Amino acid sequence: MATVCIIGAGEIGGAVAHALARGERTARVVLIDTAGGVAAGKALDIQQSGAVEGFHTQLSGTDDFTRVTACDVCVVADRAKAPVAEWRSEWRSEWEGDEGLALLTRLAPFLAEAPIVCAGPSQADLLLAMVRESGFRRERLVGSAAAAFASAVTAIVAMEARCSPVEVNLTVLGAPAGGFVIPWSEAAIAGFALERVLSQVQLTRLEARVARLWPPGPHALGLAAARVTEAILTSSRRAFSVLAVLSGEFGVRGRVGTLPALLSTTGIVHARVPTLNTRERVQLETALGT
Repeated sequence: MATVCIIGAGEIGGAVAHALARGERTARVVLIDTAGGVAAGKALDIQQSGAVEGFHTQLSGTDDFTRVTACDVCVVADRAKAPVAEWRSEWRSEWEGDEGLALLTRLAPFLAEAPIVCAGPSQADLLLAMVRESGFRRERLVGSAAAAFASAVTAIVAMEARCSPVEVNLTVLGAPAGGFVIPWSEAAIAGFALERVLSQVQLTRLEARVARLWPPGPHALGLAAARVTEAILTSSRRAFSVLAVLSGEFGVRGRVGTLPALLSTTGIVHARVPTLNTRERVQLETALGT
């Protein structure tokens, strides 16, 4: 079975590791952090919970970043917060920006062609920099935070419609910087068009609430990253709303946007571009800055 390496043993990284362990779609999960003791302790804690939850996934923690060698998927999460950082106002836990780019460029030879899942909500610019400056194939790079956001939207739609979340089918478009767009005209509840199930007043109320759902919390982000990782490992036939570097989708190139995509062991294999009405297309163009 597969091996998944998680860069960063912070809150998001720990949530990813726990969700992957419970799913048992991977044989080994390796937490890697500059605070090796924290990574090892968190891995041990999750491993010991396996006796309670009934999973047998092997977990370990280390400060040796070369352990990413030959992994099947690499998840880029957040760093464990060292005590010395508590008083540093500039402390940023997510691997992002120049630091994240430098790390992944250094690790590129060890990663070979393994897909990379960016789990944090602030890593959109990192995705773009990895393609533009380090030459990563855009298909290898998947931002899973959009899947967490889509789940949050699904939850409030289900509450509004008084149904189960599994009956709600919707997707998310746009980008963190410009805002997200929900194509309500394409959404459905229990097989019926969402716009026929909910009134215009309810839709207006939902749109106002959706704007306040970003960014999701660390547990939602970790679980979404785990589900996207499992979809990559199993070549799932389910489409996920993910952040990706666009290459012609929606008439946009060289920018990061959210789109529903099918995933496999090579990363993104197919993008499902929904049909939008005029209002939604204008909203999307605004969100993507075109």
